[in-house]
Amino acid sequence: MEQSKVKRFGILTSGGDAPGLNAAIRGVARTAMDEFGMEVIGIENGYRGLIEGKCRKLEPEDFSGILTRGGTILGTSREKPFKNYTIYENGKTAVDKIKENYKNWGLDALVILGGNGTNTTGWLLQQEGLNVIGLPKTIDNDLVMTDVTFGFHTAVSIATDAIDRIHTTAHSHNRIMSIEVMGHKAGWLALHAGVAGGGDVILIPEIPYKIESIAKHLEKRR
Repeated sequence: MEQSKVKRFGILTSGGDAPGLNAAIRGVARTAMDEFGMEVIGIENGYRGLIEGKCRKLEPEDFSGILTRGGTILGTSREKPFKNYTIYENGKTAVDKIKENYKNWGLDALVILGGNGTNTTGWLLQQEGLNVIGLPKTIDNDLVMTDVTFGFHTAVSIATDAIDRIHTTAHSHNRIMSIEVMGHKAGWLALHAGVAGGGDVILIPEIPYKIESIAKHLEKRR
């Protein structure tokens, strides 16, 4: 009987930084190796590495001590292959290079860790015939059909801690503090951190507001 081929997949991190990337890489790769005997190919610097052919086979020792380490051991970039109009050798596009490397590396699937842009690119690559698994990574928590993205809870905790610390300055100097957090076009981070930090006014992009109403409320609060 012919021996079955060992399954192999590539894994990459793309887009902005977020807490939990290394933990997620470790969780996916170690499970694939230990439970299913798969080979894991780490792709460097997001989709850019997939275009440029930069990768390495990951071994168990690569995951030692990374569970609580920030950043990503694979590196990341904001490369958008479908908006990359560079023409490579033999007239190939960035997408052509990705498909070529996917085939040359013998990948059965591609695991991508990223947010909106990353997963949109993953969906487009799926339309090109690649097997793609998307993991929702973003502190903005703005991926459709996803309750909570990894990185969000840590971001809320850090933002809340910052708000807690600034309360003392506000009270000591009798000031009103305006605090801006990330979130792209979604208000999840502002809402959660504002509630947890005891904000008097929370402004989120999903709900229109009037400056006059905010000023009136703050005058009353003062």
